[in-house]
Amino acid sequence: MHPRSLVHEHGAIFDVALAQVDSIRQIVQSTDQWPAIAPGLAVHVVAVAFDAGSGRLETRSPAALISLTAQPIPGTRPQNYRGRMHSPITGTAAGVPFTALPPAGDGAAPLIVTWHMLDAPRSNAAFAAALPMNDLPAWRVHLGMPMCGERMVNGSTEAIGERFRKDPLMSVLFPFVRQATEEFPAALASIRAQLPVDDGPIGVLGGSLGGAVALRIIADTEIPVFAGAVVNGAIRMRSVVDLFPGDYPYDAESEKAVDSLDFVAKSGVLAGRSPLLVVSGELDHPALRADAFQLVDAVGERSELLSIPGLAHPLADEPGIEPAPQLPPAREVDAGLITWFRRHLADAG
Repeated sequence: MHPRSLVHEHGAIFDVALAQVDSIRQIVQSTDQWPAIAPGLAVHVVAVAFDAGSGRLETRSPAALISLTAQPIPGTRPQNYRGRMHSPITGTAAGVPFTALPPAGDGAAPLIVTWHMLDAPRSNAAFAAALPMNDLPAWRVHLGMPMCGERMVNGSTEAIGERFRKDPLMSVLFPFVRQATEEFPAALASIRAQLPVDDGPIGVLGGSLGGAVALRIIADTEIPVFAGAVVNGAIRMRSVVDLFPGDYPYDAESEKAVDSLDFVAKSGVLAGRSPLLVVSGELDHPALRADAFQLVDAVGERSELLSIPGLAHPLADEPGIEPAPQLPPAREVDAGLITWFRRHLADAG
């Protein structure tokens, strides 16, 4: 049994730390305290398990574990809570997997939404570990990209690789960005129903291809955004296509698709919508780094460039699917994002 468990039932998210107890009596006695820890939830013991031991529930054992389930009490909504149960929350929002990190304080808080890379870290859980933005007084909800993480086909990235080999632009890059953007309004509504986030403008963050999603949310939707950020972002999709071997065979449809994801061309719209931080690794692909500089110049005074020494394109080591220790360059990116979003959080109200 894992040291933590999350039960998601009937629309309620409840992050459960599996508590060590000395006896079955403590399990029964402690249930009276759980609803006070988690307002709005009726909590029930559903399973008791012991580690290797005598196998008798009555036997005192430091390895005894409890597992809980939670259901919403009518007329209430799930609430965030603290103490040793302060850990990532996982779930789905309108079919989109997410990893949510609670704010530093209590009560309803602003929301920052992220989309990860297709390079490492290539899942919502791994991206949350690479760029947790801890201590911000905001929820950070890391969404899974299509066919990534929990949505991988047969638990592997091979299906994405096959699509890349078939047609990188029209089979992966463009449809992934389009799907992530189109599924976001319903996912946002679901997040707000599940977590105690306020209903003000949101922050958006994307890494690599996820950066194109964040930029498209700003440029092509009317969702209020208090601040945006991209890290080694896919700012001009034509530059990303050029990273693949050979000359891409553009036709009218693919020309339209790739031009729709040129955010330097949309800099005027971006500038009118929200402040934008552009983070660029000094060792990123030269074309992507050039796009980062051009976007900052084009957006103007509402945009800032943060250049990270020693950072190539990925933010984590391979395979990049599971959470991993934060690398030093990612830690520097994380610090810059914390500073940026903290500065603009006042606008979220």
